[in-house]
Amino acid sequence: MNLKLIFIIIGMALATFLTRIGSQVVFARTGMPVWLEKWLKHVPTAFLTALIVPALLMPRGYLDISFGNSYLLAGIVAAFTAYKTKNVLVTIVVGMGIVIALNRLMI
Repeated sequence: MNLKLIFIIIGMALATFLTRIGSQVVFARTGMPVWLEKWLKHVPTAFLTALIVPALLMPRGYLDISFGNSYLLAGIVAAFTAYKTKNVLVTIVVGMGIVIALNRLMI
């Protein structure tokens, strides 16, 4: 490995450590405020939505809201499956199965 890559890895490790330890230091004595704790519960949902929605709506780099978009169709079926079953594994298997089946049928 070259020296530049090692410095990048060390720098990112420090950045990660400092951002994680920051909240520990700030809230060590007082504890986390209730309003912040409630707000932070919504971060994973917002983060996953920000990752998933563009992948479903723009799989080829442009907006595609058609029946030819197998990702969108599979996403709708997976969302319905998640709502009904509340089971992550079943949702993943159904969603992936739909994507694979639709991609094989459409090509």
